[in-house]
Amino acid sequence: MKIALLGNPNTGKSSIFNVLTGLRQHVGNFPGVTVEKKFGEFTLGDEVCTLIDFPGTYSLYPRSKDEEVVYTVFSKPSHQDYPDKVVVVVDASNLERNLFLFTQVYDLGIPVVLVLNMNDLAQKRGKVIAVDKLREAFPGALIVETNARIGLGKDRLLKALQEKVDEPITPWSIEGMCAVEDVDCQAKEAEWRYERIANLVDRVEEKSAELKETKSNHFDRLVVHPVWGYVIFASILLVIFQFIYAFAAIPMDFIDASFADFSSWLGNMLPKGLFSDLISQGIVPGIGGVVVFVPQIALLFFFISILEESGYLARVVFIMDRIMRPLGLNGKSVVPLMSSVACAIPGVMAARTISDWKERLITILVAPLMSCSARIPVYTLLIALVIPEERVAGVFNLQGLVLFALYGLGVVAALLVAAVLKLLINSKEKGFLLLELPSYKPPRWKNVGITVWEKVTVFLWDAGKVILAISVILWALATFGPAEEMYRAGEMAQEQAKINKLDEASTDQLVASAKLEHSYIGHMGKFIEPLIQPLGYDWKIGISLITSFAAREVFVGSLATIYAVHDDGDSNRRLIDRLRAEKRKDGTPVYTLASGVSLMVFYVFAMQCMATLAVVRKETYSWKWPLIQLTFMGVLAYLSAMLTYNLFG
Repeated sequence: MKIALLGNPNTGKSSIFNVLTGLRQHVGNFPGVTVEKKFGEFTLGDEVCTLIDFPGTYSLYPRSKDEEVVYTVFSKPSHQDYPDKVVVVVDASNLERNLFLFTQVYDLGIPVVLVLNMNDLAQKRGKVIAVDKLREAFPGALIVETNARIGLGKDRLLKALQEKVDEPITPWSIEGMCAVEDVDCQAKEAEWRYERIANLVDRVEEKSAELKETKSNHFDRLVVHPVWGYVIFASILLVIFQFIYAFAAIPMDFIDASFADFSSWLGNMLPKGLFSDLISQGIVPGIGGVVVFVPQIALLFFFISILEESGYLARVVFIMDRIMRPLGLNGKSVVPLMSSVACAIPGVMAARTISDWKERLITILVAPLMSCSARIPVYTLLIALVIPEERVAGVFNLQGLVLFALYGLGVVAALLVAAVLKLLINSKEKGFLLLELPSYKPPRWKNVGITVWEKVTVFLWDAGKVILAISVILWALATFGPAEEMYRAGEMAQEQAKINKLDEASTDQLVASAKLEHSYIGHMGKFIEPLIQPLGYDWKIGISLITSFAAREVFVGSLATIYAVHDDGDSNRRLIDRLRAEKRKDGTPVYTLASGVSLMVFYVFAMQCMATLAVVRKETYSWKWPLIQLTFMGVLAYLSAMLTYNLFG
């Protein structure tokens, strides 16, 4: 059985979805489009049902690309996602507005269950709903009261879904649905429905004589204040990044050391040969370079989920509209930009909620400038490598401040680039912001946990596949090269070791370094070295820049593989220790404050993600915009990194 889950934004639809499916949920795309859908399984008696969570919408008639999916599915009974039953979730405290969507679904003749969610909030606002009278108005529909955030009403909902739901027989019906382009018809229908809904709500909703001002109103005087609102938002972000750096270090060090020891153990236990080297020097260091950053990524998603669950993120959208509007963006651009902190791909797709084409396009083009979770491995490694672990003013961790500054740099760059694009892209449309501020609520920890689990799993799985493939390819390119050239390089290294009277371990390291330089990947790095030298990089960093175009996090895995191959003399050393010991031919360290900060700045701006470019192409229906995006971000990254290197050098 296919069951559709519909509702207005901020009605608790996601809580209902999590209550029913738990961890048995997946993310995919609707057929033929890049719009993301969540679907999960749950059991009704002996039957396994699929629950499809559709994008939040106020009407079946779309105003954005996201909502267009709802219209496409529900207007075509032959569609593969057309449901057997529909669950419509409404906010019991905003019954009049929420019933509009429900009456539209009810008129389609699909068996429907109406979920009156957030009853506790309705009672706090002095509203009591006469459910029996509501049932009389919609014969054939089942009505269930829930408070999904705390798990109340799950059994009632499951029982309702098991019952045989009759097709609605109702005087609400009108002849068919309006065409999606027939705005006049839709306006008349909306007027007709709202008039009937208003009369119904007057009959079924009892209101207290005295309505107390809600706590949300008290908080909002400060949170959406034109000055203090921004101070609070910046402070929250600063605390989050300080917390991430302070508490993620212990598990990260443990994971890093464990993979180093495991790699060394495998190298000693497995028979000597290419297969052993592939496992110990290629696959294990590459995967370890991803897993080590799970603690930081989990904490980042944990805090973002809390901000969304509590209702604060909607306030951020509201206050940021004041800043974004003059820059060619929309307050709703905050959601795609905040989503891009996790990953630019869902961030780009989230821009569909912006109805104005110009504002949506600008949001898509600047979204990758926000520092995504794939950059965390790069930032963390480089910060630990070149930024001292000190306290500023006796309170703030310097490394945490640098991480906060990198994220801030991405935000500033996104806004400035948006302002430039506003002048360059012409459009006659005028954008607007339609937003509802939900009530403040304590986070539902189960929902937070599910979100963190889902995001970390996706990161590990997606990044892991890329890392594994890249690590194997890198190992092969670093191990093999022109046979005669590799042989001569090894012989010369052996002679140099004899002249300098090096011990066996140092000799092995010198030979490995010489062979790496003359391997296939060494030739690639040498080819681009003249281009990246002004930025403070050597050919080994150049190799990682090339490979990380597949995905930014590959940078760390590439370095781990390169230096594992390079450093045969002491394979159980941590990557960061190997990087600190790396020297240029003149004896100066490769990784200095100047080169390290330059690399950080490069990755703030560079479009090092093929998957994001592919999604931008799908969203804009043209290769023109992703190529423009790749070009301006590449130029910005190169020039900014060069300037940074010269300033700190």
